[in-house]
Amino acid sequence: MLRTPQNPRGGGLFGEPEHEVKHATYRANIDGGSRGNPGPASYGVVIRNPKGEIIARLKKYIGRYSNNVAEYYGLIAALDYAQSHGIRALRIESDSELLVKQMRGRYRVKSEDLKPLFERAKKMSHSFAFFRIDHVYREQNAEADALANEAMDEVSGKSSAATSSSTTSSSRGVEDRKLKARYYRGLLQLAEPLDLPDDTEVEISLRSVKRS
Repeated sequence: MLRTPQNPRGGGLFGEPEHEVKHATYRANIDGGSRGNPGPASYGVVIRNPKGEIIARLKKYIGRYSNNVAEYYGLIAALDYAQSHGIRALRIESDSELLVKQMRGRYRVKSEDLKPLFERAKKMSHSFAFFRIDHVYREQNAEADALANEAMDEVSGKSSAATSSSTTSSSRGVEDRKLKARYYRGLLQLAEPLDLPDDTEVEISLRSVKRS
């Protein structure tokens, strides 16, 4: 059987021989990060075609999670992109040793937060004609890491703008406005829902009004 050299790009921890690949293999570098762990979290994904050309850059802020949860979100995003674009052979590269070893069955998934994400990613990976996941060192994953940080920075910027006088409606509805609320049993209940990013800071001024 034809075999390719072990981890031809070098730098991986798990250099295992690849079996014959009948489909052109795409490569996705993934990364997830959290500031606070748990804290504001996001992922970044860079996908290349078989020629090594970048065909997609994905990034997204996902809320307040651990870095390991963010890593799995990045993996799932890469798998989802590949499935929706008809990619049949995919190689994932991640600098998360935990994620790689869990996906390879070398580590058990003990975290309740990770179990549903792991099961989803594992099921999705089985849909490909060829799938492989490798560990790479952080410097080889710099582009995906940069995207993850960009996603966190962008949301942080929106949150800062939310408290300034120059806030506009583009900041997901965070502008100076009056909202009705009712205080009941120690909780302040808003009369209308707010769609705000996690960790958005707002200022509240209280004024008693007569009920009609």
